[in-house]
Amino acid sequence: MAAHAHTAAELAREAAEEVARLEQELAEIDLLIQQARNESSRHEAKRTQSQERMAQLSGGQSSPEELIEATNQLVTATRRASLMETQIDVLEGKQRVLVRFRDRLQHYADALAALPAGALTTGAAEVEEGAPSFSRAILDAQEVLRRDISRAMHDGPAQSLTNIALQAQIVERLIVRDPERAAREVHELVAMVQHTLEATKTFIFDVRPMVLDDLGIVPTLRRAARDRGRVAQIPVEFDSVGQDRRLGSDLESGLFRVIDDAIAGFLSTTPARVAVRLDWGDTSLRAAVRGVRNEETLLAMPPGVTGAPEPDHRRAALGRAAQGKDLPPALAAMIRERGAEADATAAAAAEAVARAGELPAGTWKAVGQRAHAAGISVALSEDGAELAAEAAYPA
Repeated sequence: MAAHAHTAAELAREAAEEVARLEQELAEIDLLIQQARNESSRHEAKRTQSQERMAQLSGGQSSPEELIEATNQLVTATRRASLMETQIDVLEGKQRVLVRFRDRLQHYADALAALPAGALTTGAAEVEEGAPSFSRAILDAQEVLRRDISRAMHDGPAQSLTNIALQAQIVERLIVRDPERAAREVHELVAMVQHTLEATKTFIFDVRPMVLDDLGIVPTLRRAARDRGRVAQIPVEFDSVGQDRRLGSDLESGLFRVIDDAIAGFLSTTPARVAVRLDWGDTSLRAAVRGVRNEETLLAMPPGVTGAPEPDHRRAALGRAAQGKDLPPALAAMIRERGAEADATAAAAAEAVARAGELPAGTWKAVGQRAHAAGISVALSEDGAELAAEAAYPA
């Protein structure tokens, strides 16, 4: 393959040109966000007015024409306000991604500009020889990410928006025939829109929490712990000790993913609770995620697990009966089979309870790989019940 060498000066110039293009695109996005916010405020004000008017008309004497007009206004304002809110979230997400990319590219451009002339011409052919396989790996990773996002959007917000469209069509048909029922359906439509908006925000948080860039890792982890605990119906305690600080986008993102994945891993084993603690030291941030089993969990353990109740006497009696010589062979075989099934079920339950609060091996492997890539040191306790992570503050 023919070599295509670049000097440091050429790469620095190309990077600077790309930074300038990004600056222009960010300025355009800023303008779009401002316009979207203005529109959102206007539509939200209209929606509030329409909702108040609907409440007044529903409680008093009003003509069907007035109800129809008020219903149409409320549906239109709700649709537009929801669309504007979603557009703002999307634009702000794109803006943050571009800002991070611009800052990183500017850093590389400055570093390249400081290199001596011709510093990158040596070995260009060898670098290019390995480029195809490297590019394929990047493209494959991008395709996997796109597929996951597409599936999540299809199963979540897209389905909800379809239901909203159907509900709006129902309201539209009822406006003329039954204004009072149409008013009730409008309230349901508003609730659906609000639910979809919350689900979309949750989806955006899972993809890339915007609060991480705005406020830092402490508020982001506090929300993630609360949301995951609510979904799993398992308490997730979060505590941050010391004066928190910003760590840089890459380190904060890596540390958040490590801790969030650990929380999800511990919750998957259904412990009594999960405890998350951040300790802000002088030179580094130390984090600990621990799965906790309480006394009630130990008492619920099946026979065969340390601290569990004694075996069921009825099962022992069945076992002795199965050995009796007076029983028909078929009945004895059935008793033995049921005893074996009960033992297998108890063993599986015992194993599940014994692993409650223990980080799954697959999660530990994924967390370790992510932590290594982000420059974060991690360790797992011998019993697998506590993950410790430490990240040094940037210089």
